[in-house]
Amino acid sequence: MTIKRHLPWPLQALLWAVVLGGGVALAVWTYELGRNNLPGIQSDAGEQLAELSVQVKKLSAENERLQTASNASQNELKIAQAAQAQLANQVKNLEAENNRQKEDLAFFDSLLPTNLGAPGITIQRFKAELAGPSQLRYRVLVMQGGGGTQQFAGNLQLSITIWQAGKSAIINFPESNSTDLARYRLAFKYYQRVEGVLNVPEGATIKAVAVRVLDRGQVRAQQSVDL
Repeated sequence: MTIKRHLPWPLQALLWAVVLGGGVALAVWTYELGRNNLPGIQSDAGEQLAELSVQVKKLSAENERLQTASNASQNELKIAQAAQAQLANQVKNLEAENNRQKEDLAFFDSLLPTNLGAPGITIQRFKAELAGPSQLRYRVLVMQGGGGTQQFAGNLQLSITIWQAGKSAIINFPESNSTDLARYRLAFKYYQRVEGVLNVPEGATIKAVAVRVLDRGQVRAQQSVDL
C-alpha cells in the first residue's frame, strides 16, 4: 500500500502564486525588451529603404542619360550616312557631267574649219549602257560634215540584240506601232544629239546595240557596240 503525501493547501496556493507571478514578470520583461529594440530595427530598415530609393533614382537617371546618348549617336550616324550617299551621288553626277563636257569639247573641236571632213552624215558619238535589269540608256551624236550647207531630215533607228530563253532575238526601235516616233526624228544642219532609255522584255540579256541614221529608208550611217 502506497501512502501519498499532500502539501497543505495554503502552501500549494502560495507555490502556484509564485509560479504565476514569475510567468507574468517574464512576459512583461519580454514585451518591454521587444518594444525598446523595435524602434532601432525600424530605423535601420527605413534607412536601408531610403538608400535603395536613392540608388534606384540614380540608376534611372543614368539609364535615361545613356538612352539619350544612344539615340543621339544613332541620329548622327543616319545623318552621316545620308550625307555620304548624297556626296557619292554628287560625285557620280559630276563625273558624268565631266565626261559629257569632254565629249562636247572633242565634238566642237571637230567642227573647226580644218576638221569639217567630207560632206555626209556620220555618227560622231554613240554610247550605250545598262540603266537597270531591263533598261538600256543610249546617247547618239549625229553630225553633217562639209560645212553643213543643207538641212538634213531623217530618222534614227536602234536595234538591240537580246538573249532570252536560250534564243537570240533582235528588237528594233521605234517599233512599227510606236506612238513616240517624234523622239527618233532628226532635223539639223550641223549636228544633233539624241538620248533616251529603252525597255526590253523582263529576263532578257542585252548582248549588243546598233544605231542607224536613215534618210527616206536608206542607211546613211551606222555604228554598233557590244555589252
